[in-house]
Amino acid sequence: MSVELCILFFTVALLYASAGFGGGSSYLALMALWSVDFQLMKSTALLCNVVVVIGGVYHFYRAGQLPLKRALQLSLISVPFAFAGSYLPLKQHTFFLLLGIALTSAALLMCYKLFLEKEYVPDPNAQKTYKYGVVGAAIGLLSGMTGIGGGIYLSPVLRLGRYDTAKKIAGICSVFILVNSIGGLLGQASKGEIIFDLHFAGPLLLSVIVGGQIGARLSAAVLKPRIVEGATALLILYAGVRMLIQG
Repeated sequence: MSVELCILFFTVALLYASAGFGGGSSYLALMALWSVDFQLMKSTALLCNVVVVIGGVYHFYRAGQLPLKRALQLSLISVPFAFAGSYLPLKQHTFFLLLGIALTSAALLMCYKLFLEKEYVPDPNAQKTYKYGVVGAAIGLLSGMTGIGGGIYLSPVLRLGRYDTAKKIAGICSVFILVNSIGGLLGQASKGEIIFDLHFAGPLLLSVIVGGQIGARLSAAVLKPRIVEGATALLILYAGVRMLIQG
């Protein structure tokens, strides 16, 4: 196990947990750059998501920033699709092509939110629509197929729709990532393709548990979220474009 990879996983978990994310997209990007087997990548990324966002869910709930009913309404719709997505048979070439598209799209969404989004004001009427259930189902399917929890897609969509405050959107996304990651793992397990290599995944899981717990307790002011999101977007964009070129 590479010490450098453990340090990077720790850093990703620390930064992502502070915003309610699990870090699955960056875990996959890093493992792809380390040429990890694609089945091992999916299982490890989802497991890391679960252990990180459990702390995030607790943190946002205690802070009063988790509208649990709406979070569950959005999340539970997506779980069967995450299960189905992880159950779909994907060849290695198809997986990396899909992952490259997913990571590149996620990076572009993050860049839009960072540089092009105007002043953000929540719209109370946005919470009364059902369109987000359809979006959640689509993201759940993609999450299961690629091993990403889906929060990195859901967050920009909810912000574009002015669904709620930034902190409450982060809380909703933490629940969304948790249930979709579990759904994805169950789908992999049901077809006997979940891979857990203790020698490989053990140190990474320990790294993200520690990083996630620290991140969940840090304030956004300390971490300067725009800088964090910008660096994350560049990492994801680099990995996504590299996969598309090599694919």
